[in-house]
Amino acid sequence: MNAQTMSATSPKGEAPRGLPGRGPVGKDAASVAPVLVIDDHPIVLQGCRRVLEDAGIETVVEATGVVAGYRAFHRLRPQVVICDLTFQGSGLAGLALIRRMRAIEPETRVLVFSMHNDPVIVSRALEAGALGYVLKDHASNELFQAFERVRVGEVFLDRRLATEVAMLRADPRRTPETQLTPREQQILARLAQGKSYGAIAADLSVSYKTVTNACSQMRQKLRVRTLAELIHVAVTQAQRQG
Repeated sequence: MNAQTMSATSPKGEAPRGLPGRGPVGKDAASVAPVLVIDDHPIVLQGCRRVLEDAGIETVVEATGVVAGYRAFHRLRPQVVICDLTFQGSGLAGLALIRRMRAIEPETRVLVFSMHNDPVIVSRALEAGALGYVLKDHASNELFQAFERVRVGEVFLDRRLATEVAMLRADPRRTPETQLTPREQQILARLAQGKSYGAIAADLSVSYKTVTNACSQMRQKLRVRTLAELIHVAVTQAQRQG
């Protein structure tokens, strides 16, 4: 879904925003029930609103961060949530948010709308409880199709992602370490050498933010919580290879 399709005018903010609607008598309850969209990009929020309105949804509530999203979910208990995975300054915090929402309401149907096409991250989102996964660079009609499937309790993945996730789960030789991108492997190797984020950024001619984001994603893929644990994995891998 591109910026031209999804032009936005709504400002950023932590407070969730909604447009309560009064549907006609007899209107399908699924169309009247609120849908929560959690994303920190106004353009994405506006684009999702348009797709949902096309699907007949009258009440769309928006939240621009993990905390605001959780509060809105706790207050509204919506049947369907569209959620990003990555939030500024929080890495892949969307995974933990999905788990928390599903723990509160196991029947909640979550559709992930993300830029990440890594099958490991997709698999983690499904494990966290998401029913569907759509990439942000796809057309708006795919988000529409995904929403229609997820809101009736069906799984949605495009064919390529579904194949890659299936291969990932079917091959016992594929460990989390093997799923790191070449750039992540480069960063992991330098962590094993004891280099700082700044030194790694200089070595690879990338920004400091690129390194920190990569480390956040690696922690998710390798299922470790802290930088110290990530460094331990890096050192262990280096020893095995060396």
